[in-house]
Amino acid sequence: MDTPLSTVAVVGLGTMGTGIAEVLARAGREVIGIDISEEAARLAVASLEASTARAVERERITAEERRDILARFRTFSDLQAAADADLVIEVVHESYEAKQQVFRALDTIVRPTTVLATGTNALSVTRLAADSAHPERVLGMHFFNPAPAMKLVEIVSSVLTAPQAVEAVTTLARDLGKEPVAVGDRPGFVADGLLFGYLNQAAAMYEAKYASREDIDSAMRLGCGLPMGPLALLDLIGIDTARTVLEAMYAESHDRLHAPAPILKQLSEAGLSGRKSGRGFYTYEAPGSHTVLHDALTPLESAGVTSGLPVRSVGVAGSGTMASGIAEVFAKAGYDVVLAARSQEKADKAKARIAKSLSRSVDKGRMTAEARDETLAKVTPAGSLDAFADVDLAVEAVAEDLEVKQQLFATLDKVCKPGAVLATTTSSLPVVACARATSRPEDVIGMHFFNPAPAMKLVEVVRTVLTSDAVHATVREVCVKIRKHPVDCGDRAGFIVNALLFPYLNNAVKMVEQHYASLDDIDAAMKLGGGYPMGPFQLLDVVGLDVSLAIQKVLHSEFRDPGLAPAPLLEHLVAAGCLGRKTGRGFREYAGR
Repeated sequence: MDTPLSTVAVVGLGTMGTGIAEVLARAGREVIGIDISEEAARLAVASLEASTARAVERERITAEERRDILARFRTFSDLQAAADADLVIEVVHESYEAKQQVFRALDTIVRPTTVLATGTNALSVTRLAADSAHPERVLGMHFFNPAPAMKLVEIVSSVLTAPQAVEAVTTLARDLGKEPVAVGDRPGFVADGLLFGYLNQAAAMYEAKYASREDIDSAMRLGCGLPMGPLALLDLIGIDTARTVLEAMYAESHDRLHAPAPILKQLSEAGLSGRKSGRGFYTYEAPGSHTVLHDALTPLESAGVTSGLPVRSVGVAGSGTMASGIAEVFAKAGYDVVLAARSQEKADKAKARIAKSLSRSVDKGRMTAEARDETLAKVTPAGSLDAFADVDLAVEAVAEDLEVKQQLFATLDKVCKPGAVLATTTSSLPVVACARATSRPEDVIGMHFFNPAPAMKLVEVVRTVLTSDAVHATVREVCVKIRKHPVDCGDRAGFIVNALLFPYLNNAVKMVEQHYASLDDIDAAMKLGGGYPMGPFQLLDVVGLDVSLAIQKVLHSEFRDPGLAPAPLLEHLVAAGCLGRKTGRGFREYAGR
């Protein structure tokens, strides 16, 4: 199998097949597009014509190059057209019966040396290969949508696949400008294996009415830097497709995290499969449109009928990075801020950290020296919580230890004036436990900022069953004034972001434990295939493995789901003191702390 794979047949000219055909034609391959639907073939040609015309307009290719690309793409309605192909990539719908029918037919048509690739992201490549006359030439070549833009291609081998076939398609992927990642045969492979569990949990979170679809999507975009929220992404992928992938994953893992959320079945069986049908979690202008329309579930701008309390001064308790960052945010927004620590020295150091941060903004041209001085003047360091006597809002950002926080709230209860709002920045502890340490639980709420607070736009607003409407309205109004995006969620472990993020990270660790893929391949797969700004192991080392383990333990304790049990490898690394960048070693080693 030393063929250069110069002629490639693509069977199935839907969105993915059309995209793959475009990538191949642009890379100089002769492309044979095959689809039983003449309309699908016509649309595939029209798509290539339109995309190459745009490329000429943007001066990325010449008119002559465009003519050559179009000439290299021919369409047919019969599989016999693949007879001279060096490689056939099938991307028909996710069904064993449909794919096996294609492979059986190809066995009688193509040469014995022709490589047969399936584009499946959910079905067993081994099962498809075993049913073929030449299983050694069958493998998986999983592109990501949109194929012209996405860099990742997962090359999937079965125990039957010949190394020469793998080498040939891996070389082709690189020639196409893609990043090939070698993976074994299991449902979802690497990227979808991690992605779809996360999407499923987001669907279940929405189904439980824990948070609105808009807040779930905003939380993951703003809190994790993802290009799309999970529910919008499910609509883009296709809810029916997601359900198929999850069913295949659950059949192998029997992990409840992979059992499709009932809402996925309800929507797909109702024909509400997402963008392609015009409606899924959201409602779209038309089938295939990306324009979201307001519907009966769209939050009304006038929904918050309760007015908030006036807030002129803010107290921030703590001396760490988060406390100083939150104080900086409030001061920039014009609030008078009291920054209280356990000693005057610690408070002064925290203010010095703010001064350094503001000076960096001046150096980068983001604010003037005058604005820096005015902002810094609004921050008053104090060595005792007694300085919070007149604040309208007190925000604690101390250690993530329930006993420490409860003691602090008991002190705030005595120090702060009646009517002051008391907020905790906890990311994993029960807000109501802090509230019960006071005589005014109705005034207590969660304001979960994300690190670094000056840069991150998200604040999770966590109200307990005891929080008053006025306090909730106050915090939402304050978030807007400090230029943060508030999302509402209830008082349960992980809130929105951590409840969805950390199981995904934990599952990545389990994938390494099982020797399925390497750290580097998993990180590359999630950055290139999922659009994540960092791979899971990069992120774990940045967050801190001890912090990650603590959050995962809280999630496991609260939801009692065996699938949420911390990965043993994560526990072992923490026990060994390998906590990530801060110790110089986590999943990777670092030159300096």
